[in-house]
Amino acid sequence: MKSVLVVLFVAAAAALAAQARPATPMNDIAERYVKLVLALGQKDPDYVDAYYGPSDWKAEAETDAIRLNLTLEGLAGMSARLINELPPLSDADRRDELVVLRREYLSRQLEAVQARARMLANARRGAPAMGFDEESRALYDAVAPTHPDSYFDATLKELDRALPGEGTVADRYNAYRRQFIVPADRLARVFDSAIGEARRRTRAHVELPADEHFTVEYVTGKPWSGYNWYQGSFRSLIQVNTDLPVYIDRAIDLAAHEGYPGHHVYNALLEQRLVRERGWIEFTVYPLFSPQSLIAEGTANYGIDVAFPGGERLAFERDVLFPLAGLDPAQAEAYARVRALTDQLAYAGNEAARKYLNHEIDRAAAVSWLARYAMMSPEAAEQRTRFFDTYRSYVINYNLGKDLVKAFVESRAGGSAARRWDEFVRLLASPRLPSGLR
Repeated sequence: MKSVLVVLFVAAAAALAAQARPATPMNDIAERYVKLVLALGQKDPDYVDAYYGPSDWKAEAETDAIRLNLTLEGLAGMSARLINELPPLSDADRRDELVVLRREYLSRQLEAVQARARMLANARRGAPAMGFDEESRALYDAVAPTHPDSYFDATLKELDRALPGEGTVADRYNAYRRQFIVPADRLARVFDSAIGEARRRTRAHVELPADEHFTVEYVTGKPWSGYNWYQGSFRSLIQVNTDLPVYIDRAIDLAAHEGYPGHHVYNALLEQRLVRERGWIEFTVYPLFSPQSLIAEGTANYGIDVAFPGGERLAFERDVLFPLAGLDPAQAEAYARVRALTDQLAYAGNEAARKYLNHEIDRAAAVSWLARYAMMSPEAAEQRTRFFDTYRSYVINYNLGKDLVKAFVESRAGGSAARRWDEFVRLLASPRLPSGLR
């Protein structure tokens, strides 16, 4: 996730995209879509997550925002007009699944542009915000299931039996987990090792550009734990937030989610296969509050399990990462069992966000709820509510996204590990929408 607008340009990639982009009605709409997203980014500093198209388009968006005095309502109207101008599919188009998906993708992404512009306009007028579920449907093409508190109680009872000590389950969980904090002076080597293994496993199944790479920075003062800033030309900057303790299990989570086979691979494949090979310029821009985010976050989270299936994650953590971190490898298996139980509480964060953003509870109650049902420390829960303030219903993209991606890929893989990788990569390099995963 991110807190400030970063728009990065790569001239070589833009030139290649321009050369490969013939003049067609769809390509004209794609270009206008990119410029529309950049224009909305002038009004919303969190909106444009990445851009590596022609640099003059960004300059044009900045100039037009002033020269034309573009309003949020005007941008919403422009999006609606573009949707109406989308050309119908020809018989030849229908024989190429990616072409069909491209039209659906542009239509739904434009609807999300329209929704985001209207949300911002309403907020500036002081009008009531959309409800949590209405917003997630408008922006992310999906609605997360609603779970009562009792849904999580069975898992809390299992954790109660599994955790040592006395006190509340949350207090005991956080006390237990403290013994698995990676010391600050060992964090880089642990994370580097996890990245190296995730990359090795991914490249055994995915043909990536020869010059793909990323760099890692350690930062503070962010509402997220990790973020991939894709810069084009198959390069990323990954930032890891060290405000709060980094636990040993986060090494693989971050390495796979942000890097291999997660966000870095997702963006690199889109650039290689859709921008460079097909000339589809719309994929040079990534509007954060859009259906694309559910695919991006869902594949990044599911990708952890694809790269480290079954007991392979435990074995690597126990044999490599625990010793690198100076932790006791004999505790790795017990910690993995506890972690598996807390993973069953993934949807607790959605419920906290839904209650908080629908004004059913205040910040203090949300912090308390997250501590009880999501096993978060008070500090982590407070940070999470700041995430809710900025990104709102975006939280569904992590857990619902993972579940939708998992069901989609595994229904096609038929239990084959090799086919699972094949279907996963096919999804990464496609314009498929969340509604197309069901």
